[in-house]
Amino acid sequence: MVTAARIRSLKGKRKISMLTAYDYLTARILEAASIDIILVGDSMGTTVLGYPTTIPVSMDIMVPHVAAVKRGAPHTMVVADMPFLSYGLSEEEAIRNAGRFLKEGNADAIKLEGGREIVPLIEKMVSLGIPVMGHIGLRPQQVLKVGYQIAGKNDKEIEELSEDAKILENAGIFSLVLEDTTEEAARLITDMLSIPTIGIGAGRYTDGQVLVITDMLGYNPEINYKHNKTYVNLYNTIFNAAVQYKEEVEKGLFPAEENVFHQK
Repeated sequence: MVTAARIRSLKGKRKISMLTAYDYLTARILEAASIDIILVGDSMGTTVLGYPTTIPVSMDIMVPHVAAVKRGAPHTMVVADMPFLSYGLSEEEAIRNAGRFLKEGNADAIKLEGGREIVPLIEKMVSLGIPVMGHIGLRPQQVLKVGYQIAGKNDKEIEELSEDAKILENAGIFSLVLEDTTEEAARLITDMLSIPTIGIGAGRYTDGQVLVITDMLGYNPEINYKHNKTYVNLYNTIFNAAVQYKEEVEKGLFPAEENVFHQK
């Protein structure tokens, strides 16, 4: 099992790899590939469930996916993303929800979006033995309020991000996701922290990188994010396979002799 302490120990030794996954079979592949961390992100709202944002994702949606991923990757750190309004209403409810991820989903840690405003909650969770990954920069759960925009564009924004990062570290997080920040901001924050930073759209100088699995596998040809790299075009692969299957069914080529059973 990969623990939070193990992830922290990688700071300055080697880069950390993190990918999202939402199902058992994908998690099996990522574990076989020795990916360091699997994030069960609330990004499943847009990538799997077809919502325009992550806002509709709930705990009841997330928990079974987290459990499925952990069954597929029992020896990999699995981090569960706390969805919108699962931790903002009360400390008691937030801790109960985080506990569901660890007890029902068998997750190894949870991830929270936010800066200094959630420090008391992080401190309480850590004191109870819940490993917490932080997340600043672009916050997808704030999209209805602020939209999508790059963080750290000027000295004032970089100062605020840096202060939040240090405050979160002091609160006890074991790592910090930096999303869609300028490379300069991410480099400064990475150098000042003793915990690993994991970037997505944060440039080259973070301690690790994370991508959404469906983006890097090319599931959606409409996705063209600057921060993403498409490693394979599965849209075309799956499309072509489906077209071939349809043609073979219509022509009576499938099933063939090797696909059928006979009476003895």
